[in-house]
Amino acid sequence: MIKSGIDQEALVKMFSEATSKQGDALRKAVSEATLKALQGRELTMENIKKVLKTVTQAASAGAAQNPAGGVDIEAMLSKAFAGMDGALLQAVEANHKALQQFVNQGTGLQEEQLKSALANVEKMEEMFFATVTKAAQSSGGALQGPWDQVLASMKIKGTETGAQAATTVEALMAQTQTALRDGRAASVRNAKAMMDSYASLVSGVLIGMSEGLQSGGAAAPADAKPRKK
Repeated sequence: MIKSGIDQEALVKMFSEATSKQGDALRKAVSEATLKALQGRELTMENIKKVLKTVTQAASAGAAQNPAGGVDIEAMLSKAFAGMDGALLQAVEANHKALQQFVNQGTGLQEEQLKSALANVEKMEEMFFATVTKAAQSSGGALQGPWDQVLASMKIKGTETGAQAATTVEALMAQTQTALRDGRAASVRNAKAMMDSYASLVSGVLIGMSEGLQSGGAAAPADAKPRKK
């Protein structure tokens, strides 16, 4: 079954047949499937939620069907979460690159659409946790405990997505202040015209980020800073 651009049956099968030694393969498969689905649509918050929900449900369904008694279900779900985190990290970077283009052209944070786009980046991690939590709850049964443990642990450690989102917001805020001091400002008409195509632009940027797809989105960018607790 294909839903939200994701072959759910393939993910379910992979998790249902996985062994404890295949953790990294699971993470990479989830990351690639999630990233591919995100690349196939406009990168709106609603579309991102649909993709995360579908992936979470597929991983849960597969894990629930796994007959191997020695498999650590919590570790398996942790790899699924890490895979989604790696893909979502790429989405945050794509937003950063796109927003940087607008700021470079003089679009200020007073523009409502830019302000909204930046706010979405800032709450990306919060949306990530909320979406996975809700999708995991629908799985119920024996998976509820493992999912709760995974989510609780990640909330303490923080995600790569959250760290990069914080860095993105900080950098763009500083950049807009510099542009303001330099007297660069786009006309209201030009700013609106640029922001009207924002979701499509971010999608294009994400498609061009093939490096993340090849690596499975495992590594955080070098300039990502730890979040302040």
